[in-house]
Amino acid sequence: MPVELKDFHTVARPDWCPGCGDFGIQVAVKQALTNLQIEPHKVAYVSDIGCSGKIVHWVNVYGLHSLHGRAVPVASGVKMANRDLTVLVDAGDGGGYGIGVGHLVHALRRNIDMTYLIHDNMVYGLTKGQMTPTSCKGYKSPSSPFGAIEESLNPMAMALSLGATFVARGSAGDAVHLTRILEEAIKHKGFALVDIFQPCVTFNKINTYAYFLQNTYNLDKLEGYDRHNFQMAMEKALEVGKYPVGILYQSERPTYEEQDPGRAHVAAVNLDIDEVDISALMGKYC
Repeated sequence: MPVELKDFHTVARPDWCPGCGDFGIQVAVKQALTNLQIEPHKVAYVSDIGCSGKIVHWVNVYGLHSLHGRAVPVASGVKMANRDLTVLVDAGDGGGYGIGVGHLVHALRRNIDMTYLIHDNMVYGLTKGQMTPTSCKGYKSPSSPFGAIEESLNPMAMALSLGATFVARGSAGDAVHLTRILEEAIKHKGFALVDIFQPCVTFNKINTYAYFLQNTYNLDKLEGYDRHNFQMAMEKALEVGKYPVGILYQSERPTYEEQDPGRAHVAAVNLDIDEVDISALMGKYC
């Protein structure tokens, strides 16, 4: 039976704020999985805490709502245990680039085969709009009432500098384009980072749908751009004023699970443990 969009629908309905960019991301995720004909039971979706983290409740696949900043290591364990699963990871810019940035650094280095979606709305939406690492300098919020002092983090340049094999940026305001990006990210063999401009209509009155429409441009329409050219990708990642949206960079190198000597041929979930005796190990520590 062919996979249909309705297969990813859930009985429960999202309770995000009306107009939230998370709706566009949810639509793109479900459409990408449908287009790729990936059956729901072959997908594991791990999320962070926050508004974005609720998405796993509203996509009909195996979902796990993890701890704040810890979605990547949980998803890494899932992929290492069962490499046959398509693993998606989800976080906001606070969880992904703030408390969880250390895990992101090593996931990029290891190149574990999964797709990491960052809902980048430049605020902590669930906790009433505090600034995050991607908030612009001068941004006023409950945690920065006089304006943010720090320069905002550049996740695209950071990922490239850490050896990422797939770096892309999409927009929740263009679900059709975002769907195409997610399809390529999911098909990519290795760690794929997809940063998604996602308006928070309740707390962020600066980075709105209109703002992103006026301050982004589509890389797909840029003549001569080569997403396999690292130098070209870094130049685009460092651009300010107008931000490129699309696949900035893609390359190939072996994934972590392919190189793991302990599980080079058999995934952990398929190992025969009937004859395993751990009594000596238990005796040592008990």
